[in-house]
Amino acid sequence: MAIRLGELATRFGCDLKGDPDIVIDSVASLGNAGAGQLSFLSNSKLRPQLASTNAAAVIVRSEDVDAASTAVLISDDPYASYARMAAVVHPPRALRAGVHASAVVAQSASVADSAEVSANAVIDDDVVIGEHAFIGPGCYVGPGCHIGADCRLVANVTLARAVTLGDRSIIHPGAVIGADGFGNAMTPEGWIKVPQLGGVQIGSDVEIGASTTVDCGALGDTVIEDGVRIDNLCMIAHNVRVGAHTAMAAMTGIAGSAVIGKRCMFAGQSGSVGHISICDDVVVSGQGMISKSITEPGVYASHFPAEPAGDWNRKIARFRRIESLFKRVGRLEKGDK
Repeated sequence: MAIRLGELATRFGCDLKGDPDIVIDSVASLGNAGAGQLSFLSNSKLRPQLASTNAAAVIVRSEDVDAASTAVLISDDPYASYARMAAVVHPPRALRAGVHASAVVAQSASVADSAEVSANAVIDDDVVIGEHAFIGPGCYVGPGCHIGADCRLVANVTLARAVTLGDRSIIHPGAVIGADGFGNAMTPEGWIKVPQLGGVQIGSDVEIGASTTVDCGALGDTVIEDGVRIDNLCMIAHNVRVGAHTAMAAMTGIAGSAVIGKRCMFAGQSGSVGHISICDDVVVSGQGMISKSITEPGVYASHFPAEPAGDWNRKIARFRRIESLFKRVGRLEKGDK
């Protein structure tokens, strides 16, 4: 959507240096932007590109204004300002309210008149779909699910059963919410499946990535609080609770009944064991595994970075000899040879 630069400045509280009548019709990176495009600078390493960019305007901090060769919008947080402006310049497709002819909607379901149910979607018994919600093609919304206003199930999303989704939340393709948790009891005759009888409670303004899974609770509910961001290919097990505004990068795994605090951050391939608690404002580095409860905010790491194979193999060989070395040191401390 085309919009004047002055209007963007006014709407988002930025100071403007340049022509307010410049028309912005799209966004791009500093190196690729051209006429009519808006860009931003948040990484100081890219500051030299301010002098050569062909963008129509750039969002910068006050200390970077003089380095720019274009019109600038001045913001304390250029990346956040860019996110808000990009959403205006590139709005989502307008809803086509109604139910597609190929969709299947149970008689007991309630679908708001302003909602859109796309092709080949299936809406099961006792489902409630709120105002302006979008149910994308191929989605399945199982029995007893409630979807809030302005939610978007992009495509091929499965809400298995008893899932409550707050307002303005987004679920990306292939995500499965509310499938059975991994509950099994071992007997002499083999495994017995433990019924998974809980649901999933997801707050408002939550975003869940493609092919991520959030299991239902075994008895109580699995809970994802407001504002949580979960990337693609993550796994949230049964009866986990994830605190508000926590973020999890791709391939994070949280085992059953773990309680994660607010504003935590999990980097890629990180995770936690089950039945522990992690306090607010904890950061877990890439491949970090939390194996016991954390009560102090901070950054936690436990991974081994890659290194040349020969170096790694030598270290492993030494590690395997550590037990004999430990015993030898013990004997020497006792005066034995």
